Amino acid sequence: MATIKLTKNELKTQKDALKMYQRYLPTLTLKKQQLQTEIRTIDARAKEVRARRKALEEEFTQWIAVFGEAEVFDPTMVQVRNIRKGTGNIAGVTIPIYEGADFSRGDYDLYSTPLWIDLAADKMEQALSLDLEAEVLDEQVRLLNIELR
Repeated sequence: MATIKLTKNELKTQKDALKMYQRYLPTLTLKKQQLQTEIRTIDARAKEVRARRKALEEEFTQWIAVFGEAEVFDPTMVQVRNIRKGTGNIAGVTIPIYEGADFSRGDYDLYSTPLWIDLAADKMEQALSLDLEAEVLDEQVRLLNIELR
């Protein structure tokens, strides 16, 4: 610890510093608590999104096995065209907010492809949307952790 001079000027400097700490410390503590609360909330949402993604994948694998089709679902049939993100503010930190995604579907012959291709494409869009939402939530947590340090 640094030695303090025993002068009137140093006393005034120390009193001013104490006054400043007493004024700003509660605000900083409140900001820290708010950031920690938001991080926990966003983590819980990310876990819930990942659980929904896993449930969707399990549901998809259950019914797709019923069809003994030789045709394989082409992953390029569904592509992400645009990711819509907004911005939010939590305790002075600007974070991205997932608003949705736009998908484009490849062309395929309706007569030669099996009926389940449309349903598979819908499920693929849902899975991609959940993956993108989880990525945005991870980015939110990363930005809030940087601010917390």
